[in-house]
Amino acid sequence: MIKKISILRKNILRFWHKLTFNKVDSYYLKWLGFANAGMMNAGNIYQLDYAIKNLPENGAIVEIGSFSGLSTNIINWMKVKYNKKNILFTCDKWDFEGSNIEYLQESNILFSDYKIFIKESFIRNISFFSKNMTTHTIEAYSDEFFNYWASSSSKFDVFGNKINLGGEIAFCFIDGDHSYKQSLKDFKNVDKFLTIGGFILFDDSADFSNFGSRRTAKEVISKPNYKLISKNPNYLVQKIC
Repeated sequence: MIKKISILRKNILRFWHKLTFNKVDSYYLKWLGFANAGMMNAGNIYQLDYAIKNLPENGAIVEIGSFSGLSTNIINWMKVKYNKKNILFTCDKWDFEGSNIEYLQESNILFSDYKIFIKESFIRNISFFSKNMTTHTIEAYSDEFFNYWASSSSKFDVFGNKINLGGEIAFCFIDGDHSYKQSLKDFKNVDKFLTIGGFILFDDSADFSNFGSRRTAKEVISKPNYKLISKNPNYLVQKIC
């Protein structure tokens, strides 16, 4: 049985790598991925690398959806790699899609306890792997987060630090609720503050994806003030005017 699972895992990885045209090979990222749980396609890592490398100097980095902190730690590592000083904000309520049941299926683990565990894992992972970096994670849904952002509110992050929100955004990784309705709202909220030359990466927006974020990404690239940078396989776009 173990051998069959191993073969299945290898086949799944081969399938995803075939759909990913560009990758970032990194010794550090491999070991980070061993320890830091998360759902990260290799193509997303390449696109994060491209966006951070070409990041406008002015504006914050915003990540919608944090889970256990894998992508947050990757972004922080890339900030060091390219000597970027843009402040990183993330938001999450640790309220997962499909978690509206009492127990984690096929277990005696309460979903409420699972959410607490993931949040604590995020704090521990960021505190360890990004301990010399400044990360401000606001425990909020994305709609709440952007309300705080628009009103330049002062909030405490999950690490106990007080921070003023607001201003321009240079890059946003939209990786929260993947429905069309919410991903479109997230885009509209980001667009209000995204600086010219800034980037947006839509998670699970690949042409073969069944998530609504695919529809949102396709609508965005049809706008005259946005251009497609790459599909790898998810959509990375840039605001051009």
